[in-house]
Amino acid sequence: MCIAVFLWQAHPLYPFLLLLNRDEYHDRPTKPLSWWEGGEILGGRDGLAGGTWLASTKDGRLAFLTNVRELDSIPQAKSRGDLPVRFLESKKNPTEFAEEVMKEADQYNGFNLILTDISSKTMIYITNRPKEEKVSVVEVSPGIHVLSNARLDSPWPKAQRLGHNFEEQLDKYGEGELPIKDLVEKLMMDTIKDEDSMLPHFYPPELERCLSSIFVEADRPLGHYGTRSTSAVSVETNGKVSFYERYLEEKTWKEHTLTYQIEKIDELDGSS
Repeated sequence: MCIAVFLWQAHPLYPFLLLLNRDEYHDRPTKPLSWWEGGEILGGRDGLAGGTWLASTKDGRLAFLTNVRELDSIPQAKSRGDLPVRFLESKKNPTEFAEEVMKEADQYNGFNLILTDISSKTMIYITNRPKEEKVSVVEVSPGIHVLSNARLDSPWPKAQRLGHNFEEQLDKYGEGELPIKDLVEKLMMDTIKDEDSMLPHFYPPELERCLSSIFVEADRPLGHYGTRSTSAVSVETNGKVSFYERYLEEKTWKEHTLTYQIEKIDELDGSS
C-alpha cells in the first residue's frame, strides 16, 4: 500500500510536485534511490521482482503506482512494479502506453498507475479496478490530487486529510519556493489514525486502523509492515528535477537527494 499527493500544472514555479509514501514489509529486499544500469532511469527498486513504485527519466518522463486494496488476488499475476519500468523504457507517450496496458490489465492485481511526460504536459491515470468495470484511462486535470489504494481522488479519510494539509501548505507559501523536506516531515510522517466508523472495512479492524494513517506501522502475520520510504519529486519551470528519498535501511533512516536537468526542454509554465 502507498499514498501520494501531487500538484500538476498549477504552480508558477513547479509544473509538477509529488510526495509519496511507499508501504511494504520491512524485510522485503529494496534498493534505494539511484540511477539504474545504463543511466537513464532514476528511482528505487524492488529487490524481489525488479520493478519500481516510482521512477523518472532524463527526458522528462515519470511514472508511479499504488496497489488497490482488495480481498481477492490473482495467484499468478504479473508484477505491477513492471508497469512503470516498461513505460520508461519504451518510446511510447503516456496515452499510447496506457492503451497497451488496457489490453493486458486483467493479468494484474489491482493497480493505480500514473504516467507523465513533463515536456508535453501530459499526465494519464489508468486503473484496472473495480473488476466489473472497464479499464479506466483518464487524462489528469491540473490541480492537487491524492492517490491512495482506491481510485484517484477517492474520498478516503487519510487521502482527504493529506490533500487538505497539502493545500494548507501551498496556501502558506503562496507562489514562492516550497521547502520540500519540511513538507515531507509535516505531511508524510503523519501517524494520526481514523476512527473505526471511518474505515473502509476491507480487512479486520485492527489492521484497518493501522493502515488508516498516512505514515503506516503495523505488525502483520508475515512480519513488520509499514512505510519504508518517502519520496519527493519536484520539477521546476527550467526543467530542473530534484528527487529526494528518505528510506529505511537496516532499521536506520537515511536520506539523499539526486538532481538532474530534463534534456531538450523549453521553459515550462507551471500554472497553465
